[in-house]
Amino acid sequence: MWVALPVWFQRVENAAVAALVVVAFVQLGFAWWWLPAVFLLWDLSMLGYLASPRVGAITYNLGHGYLGPALLLGLAWVSDARWPAFVGLTWAFHIAVDRLLGYGLKFTDRFSHTHLGEIGQRRHGAPAT
Repeated sequence: MWVALPVWFQRVENAAVAALVVVAFVQLGFAWWWLPAVFLLWDLSMLGYLASPRVGAITYNLGHGYLGPALLLGLAWVSDARWPAFVGLTWAFHIAVDRLLGYGLKFTDRFSHTHLGEIGQRRHGAPAT
């Protein structure tokens, strides 16, 4: 039970991030429907898996870490530019929803091995391949 607590906490935390992003997005005058409309664009970072699991994990993790959105939101704040806020918020929303659903940062051995645990069939006790 105690092992699952950090994963549960991260999921609740990311639900809060997703909700705050929606509020900020609307407060900045962006139409809410942009969030689901561009949601899957951030998954282009998975294309690295075409090369290898190691390259895929690196590209996926670069596209699914909060550092990029944080830098863009910082740029929006200091420059008063709207485009970095739009991109940073849509990116952060994608990351938060992914983590809420259990798609964590990847290890280099396989796509389903994440910092939030296994995803897919293996998570439910199927044997490793």
